[in-house]
Amino acid sequence: MNAAVDSFASGPACRQPAVHTKLRWLMTVTWAGFIFYLSSAGFGASFTGPLLTTTLTLLHLHLSPATFEVVHYCIRKLAHLTEYGIFSLLIYASFLDAPDFEWHPRLALRSVALAALYSLTDEYHQSFVSNRTAALSDCGIDTIGAALGMVLVFGWDRLLQAIRSRKAATTASMVETSKGAAGL
Repeated sequence: MNAAVDSFASGPACRQPAVHTKLRWLMTVTWAGFIFYLSSAGFGASFTGPLLTTTLTLLHLHLSPATFEVVHYCIRKLAHLTEYGIFSLLIYASFLDAPDFEWHPRLALRSVALAALYSLTDEYHQSFVSNRTAALSDCGIDTIGAALGMVLVFGWDRLLQAIRSRKAATTASMVETSKGAAGL
């Protein structure tokens, strides 16, 4: 591992080819740019409201105005969770110098922190965009989304460990069985 990765992740890992690392960083920077683009005036509530209305109409669903506002608000906040969950996964992958998403708590914490910092800059950017408002509560939602992304990494790592452990136990059991049968 190189020094930059050592500061973010610990433990032995199979090194990734440089092209994979560059591709991961390209994806991360592209996603950050996409988040920045979504913060523009064209993607505020004035855009998503009519989009939701059209979608509900196509699905032949009718909501009261109060229910529509709640659904619209929830969908917009779910978008924050999702975009920053993906962003933290991309940050994590960019610093990880291994082919699998191995769990590294310090790297996960730093990935969430970097996503949270970017969220602050995104909200600051929105304060200058017409028809958009900056809200610290959105930074909180973004940070929760980033943390949920890391929960996925943790869960994935634990699932892979359980599968490997079960496979090893099955293999050991088969070896013991074959030794017992050979001794007869």
